[in-house]
Amino acid sequence: MPTLSGIEPFADASAEPAVRGFLHRPAQADADSLVLTHGAGGNSRTPLLVALARTFAEAGLLVLRCDLPFRQARPHGPPYPSAAEKDREGLQRAVEVLGKLTTGRVFLGGQSYGGRQATMLAAEKPALVAGLLLISYPLHPPGRRADLRVAHFPQLRTASLFAHGSRDAFGSLDEMKAAIKLISARTMLLEVEGVGHGLATAKTLNPTLTARILDAFRSFFPKPAG
Repeated sequence: MPTLSGIEPFADASAEPAVRGFLHRPAQADADSLVLTHGAGGNSRTPLLVALARTFAEAGLLVLRCDLPFRQARPHGPPYPSAAEKDREGLQRAVEVLGKLTTGRVFLGGQSYGGRQATMLAAEKPALVAGLLLISYPLHPPGRRADLRVAHFPQLRTASLFAHGSRDAFGSLDEMKAAIKLISARTMLLEVEGVGHGLATAKTLNPTLTARILDAFRSFFPKPAG
């Protein structure tokens, strides 16, 4: 089984927005790759993203966990709504940059806000990536169940794997099941019992969680025959 070769800081400022983060290189790459990005309150060093990147790289994928443009601009604070388009441009750049480093499929993953921007980008550009990995999709603000963030779901034609906690205040499992029916592409919902929106913190991160997400990913996105 492939093992982790190394983690290195990564930056590409050859165009705007710049791509900055950390690259996880597997010892024996299987040619597929994954861009991972963070939520509104985090960055590319979020413990869950670090653990996911390590798990996926150990399984043979080239993984880039990157900071969105809003986080590159300031180390703390949430994104401004007016900057969301630039954040999506940053994700597109990250996908394009990573695609130059591999010959295989490129996947895009994001936690919370990062996942929402990933779905919006994929809805706009359906051929950009082979699939989406969406961690704790922020279906609605806590306590505001009517303010759903799914207007673009009917236009989303990219296969999407969701991982969601049973205690997520941004959307219950039943709400998520109803929402993803709006997506015409293949979808899968990995239910994580007993956890909230963050799925895990540095103190509560269970190694089996990232393994479960990897197993679901492999099952949902099998390697093409041949």
